[in-house]
Amino acid sequence: MAAAGPRSSLRRALCRLLLPLMVFSFACEACEKVIFNTPSELEADKMVGRVNLKKCLRSADLIQSSDSDFRVLDDGSVYTARAVVLSDEKRSFAIWLFDTRNQIQKEIMVLLEHQKKVLRKRHTKETVLRRSKRRWAPIPCSMQENSLGPFPLFLQQVQSDAAQNYTVFYSISGRGVDQEPLNLFFIEKETGNLYCTRPVDREEYDVFDLIAYASTADGYSADLPLPLPIRVEDENDNHPIFTEQIYNFEVPESSKLGTTVGVVCATDRDEADTMHTRLKYSILEQTPRSPGLFSVHPNTGVITIVSHYLDREVVDKYKLIMKVQDMDGQFFGLISTSTCLITVMDSNDNAPAFRKNSYEASVEENAFNVEILRIPIEDKDLINTANWRANFTILKGNENGHFKISTDKETNEGVLCVVKPLNYEENHQAILEIGVSNEAPFTRDVAFRTTTMNRALVTVHVRDQDEGPECNPAAQYVQIKENSSVGSQVNGYKAYDPETKSSNGLRYKKLHDPKGWITIDEMSGSIKTSKILDREATTPRNDLYNVTVLAIDQGGRSCTGTLVVNIEDVNDNAPEILQNYLIICKPKMGHTDISAVDADEPIHGAPFYFSLPNTSPEINRIWTLSKVNDTAARLSYRKNADFKEYYIPITVKDRAGQSATKTLRVNLCDCTHPSQCVVTSRSAGVSLGKWAILAILLGIALLFSILLTLVCGAVGARKKKGFPEDLAQQNLIISNTEAPGDDKVCSANGFMTQTITNSNQGFCGTMGSGVKNGGQETIEMMKGGHQTLESCRGHHHTLDSCRGGHVEMDNSRYTYSEWHNFTQPRLREKLHLCNQNEDHIPSQDYVLTYNYEGRGSPAGSVGCCSEKQEEDGFDFLNNLEAKFTALADTCTKR
Repeated sequence: MAAAGPRSSLRRALCRLLLPLMVFSFACEACEKVIFNTPSELEADKMVGRVNLKKCLRSADLIQSSDSDFRVLDDGSVYTARAVVLSDEKRSFAIWLFDTRNQIQKEIMVLLEHQKKVLRKRHTKETVLRRSKRRWAPIPCSMQENSLGPFPLFLQQVQSDAAQNYTVFYSISGRGVDQEPLNLFFIEKETGNLYCTRPVDREEYDVFDLIAYASTADGYSADLPLPLPIRVEDENDNHPIFTEQIYNFEVPESSKLGTTVGVVCATDRDEADTMHTRLKYSILEQTPRSPGLFSVHPNTGVITIVSHYLDREVVDKYKLIMKVQDMDGQFFGLISTSTCLITVMDSNDNAPAFRKNSYEASVEENAFNVEILRIPIEDKDLINTANWRANFTILKGNENGHFKISTDKETNEGVLCVVKPLNYEENHQAILEIGVSNEAPFTRDVAFRTTTMNRALVTVHVRDQDEGPECNPAAQYVQIKENSSVGSQVNGYKAYDPETKSSNGLRYKKLHDPKGWITIDEMSGSIKTSKILDREATTPRNDLYNVTVLAIDQGGRSCTGTLVVNIEDVNDNAPEILQNYLIICKPKMGHTDISAVDADEPIHGAPFYFSLPNTSPEINRIWTLSKVNDTAARLSYRKNADFKEYYIPITVKDRAGQSATKTLRVNLCDCTHPSQCVVTSRSAGVSLGKWAILAILLGIALLFSILLTLVCGAVGARKKKGFPEDLAQQNLIISNTEAPGDDKVCSANGFMTQTITNSNQGFCGTMGSGVKNGGQETIEMMKGGHQTLESCRGHHHTLDSCRGGHVEMDNSRYTYSEWHNFTQPRLREKLHLCNQNEDHIPSQDYVLTYNYEGRGSPAGSVGCCSEKQEEDGFDFLNNLEAKFTALADTCTKR
């Protein structure tokens, strides 16, 4: 208690000493006492221990130590301010905590004890007391990065509560002890002092998590293992480094103030959120040096423009040396540098300009698509870019479109051309105002944009040229009334000489007249009608008739124009009803509408007037007409009308009185739809008129006359004995000779034979005159069917069919087999003779065998004996024409 009295008086004295220094008065309150076991000797800046300040006063903003030999940090760590030697007695001091805002003061008593350990063994039966709720707490520990020693470097002392009663031995494990890096830390077995053996790099190991153990001499654990973290305190040993050694940025030269050029960035390996990694950026040097155009934000590294003098045409590249420094840019911070290259991009800040204010050029009249002038310009912007390429414009003087100006892509010159012929007689010269600008828009201020287009004057002189006549206007109009008499004369096409403005000496010629209605006077150009003009015949129907005229001067030069003849319409066409045949279904349809058109002009056309002429009382009694509109009328019938076809004449008249009458066929039919009436009339057959019946009767009479002629010819054929040998040569012409022959005559013209094997096959074909060989006989077989056989004995046989089924013979004297046996050998002999020349050598020039060429006419192939298989192959004989009669008469002449 005696010792407590002086300490209390000392505390009260200190409180009275500090009170005058404070603005507010504080009430001192004591917190929990803290005891530290320390060695007898403590070095300077040695950590004694750590006090939990927050537990005592969380809002403390001022910390003081009552003993000047010790200093207290904000985290509660207690360090020695100088070397301290402890006596055998205990040493204590107070830590004062002040809250100046709330006027609160508290103190924590710190007791330093030094006690020698007495080795005391634990008996076997003695149990070591362990705290179940309170463990030996880890003592906060840290070490400086890259410490200079001396090594081994004392870090702290580890103590267990069990050491108060027993002799305890300490040991550690973890990274830095028995794990990489090995043997970095060790602990004194008896004292618990923890040491470090060598410097540590925080960027490699920022914290070491050790585990401390306390055990008795017999190996019994006196307390639970203690986690012991050792934090490596950072040292500013790393320079900040830029992310790139060279930065490349681009910026347009027309950029405004504050425009961002780019961002530079640097990193620092030191501990984050400390002064060691708080970086500042700056520009050390700019090349070219003046003027200063760029600035960098010290914290973000953003480079911006701070001047208006950025001009690519002056300087197109800038080089900046960038600096970054840690420790928030303080002079003792570490520094790194980098290079920043800034390229100034071109903008259209220079307008193109003409080298002169005026230019002159000349061109011959009537010339076109010719280049007359090249206009150079100057532009300081980057070549071959949109800021440099020029666009030329003709501002004035080209109202008629005679000129065109373009840009030469290679030289950037303006190329002035004439695209439409100029006329010297109209204008001797043309003055053009030319403007020039760039493809890209100008980037200077709006107030300056009104003067961006540079201008120049170009005077174009037109040279006179002797030229031919001029057809102007190209189309000239005249008017002629329709149906004018032939020879009517009107003014024609007029051309003129541009030099004299006169038509004297010009000749005219018509090039094209579609219908030949016009003739043109060669000297005057006037026209006359050569035919009557019909407006309705023109194509297209637009009342205009075009005639192409050629005008020629004395030098042979010419021009072409069009004479447009406007044909004035007259009322020469009556209206015409469009319908011819109408079907009315009674009683469903009570009427039908008819309409008319007029080819004349509308002034001579509608309205039309429809009427029924008084030609038939029956028609006027049954049918009535009523008006529908100007071009149509309605034809109606009365209820008592009969179902039949009516022929109704209807007269239609135009407004000028021109009229026409047309008879309509109107079928009044019992039906519901007109299509049904058409089907009914077809199924009922065709009704013939009187003319049709007369035509049929005439046809029947003609047929009878033909048959009568055939009968007469047949009777004459029976009486004749045979054809003379040369009859064929005198009356018939051989037309199927395949090659030049000899003088020998063969009148068997290309026929063939075949053997008849059954009654269903026969002999048919075309044979010419008979050949006299042994017995005299004549065989005449007509085209396609009936054959007549006349032998030298005068018997006549008629074959009705090629099939050989039934043969009619006069007096039944010969059968078909007898006829066949008689003809076959003679035909073969005739063929053999016709197939030999004068030397009796077989020849292929006369009778040739032809291949079958398909079915054709009913007569078969010409010049061969065809086999007919058809049932009705001879029906054509019933329809012989009148020419056959003349042929029969010729063949029967004796």
